[in-house]
Amino acid sequence: MKIYSVFDEEFKPYGKVLGGYDTAELICAMNKIDLPESGTAYEPSIQSLEECSIFGELRDRAYGGMPVELGMCWGRNTKLNCLEYHKDSEVNIGSGDFILLLALMSDIEDGKLDTGRVKAFRAPAGAAVEVYETALHYAPCQVDEEGFRVAVVLPRGTNTDAPSITAANEEDKMLWARNKWLLAHPESGEAAAGAYVGLTGENIDLA
Repeated sequence: MKIYSVFDEEFKPYGKVLGGYDTAELICAMNKIDLPESGTAYEPSIQSLEECSIFGELRDRAYGGMPVELGMCWGRNTKLNCLEYHKDSEVNIGSGDFILLLALMSDIEDGKLDTGRVKAFRAPAGAAVEVYETALHYAPCQVDEEGFRVAVVLPRGTNTDAPSITAANEEDKMLWARNKWLLAHPESGEAAAGAYVGLTGENIDLA
C-alpha cells in the first residue's frame, strides 16, 4: 500500500497540518506513559497532558475557545479494523512518526465503505495534524516495532458513553460512543462486540 505524507497534495481532502504549535512539552509528557504490552489503549482525557501549556492553545486557537479534551491513543497496531467519524475535526500529535489510514464520508454508500478507498498518510513526530470532520479514521498505525503514542484533541465528552437512542436511520446504527460513529470490519474485535459492520473488502494490514 502506498504511504503518502500529510504534507502531500493527496492529504488535502482529509485534513491539514497546523503551524505555530510548540509540542515539545506535550511529547515529553506523552513519553512518560508506558506502552501496553500488546494492542492499543485510549483515554479521551489525561490530566498530565491537559496540564501542558499547549492544551490552552489548542482549545483557543484550533477550536476557537470551545471546551476540548486532550487524551491519547497509544500502543502497537498495524491494522485498519474500523473507521470512525465525529461531528467536528480531530487534532493528532505523535511523539514519534505514525500512520493514519483514512477514507472520506462521501465514500460511504448504503451504509457500507469499501476498504479499497482507504489511503495511508505518514505524519512526522511533533506535527499537529488536523483530521477533518468529513474524514474517517481510527487508531493510528506504527511505523516500527516500538509502537506509537498519539495525542488526540476533540470536543470535551467525545468518545465517552453513548446516549441511549432508538435507531431511526442507518447512521443511528453506527453510533458507538458519544460523538463517535463507527464502521467496523467483520474481522475486528469491535464487530464481535456488537459494533455496526460497515467495512467491506480487505482488513488492511501494514505489517
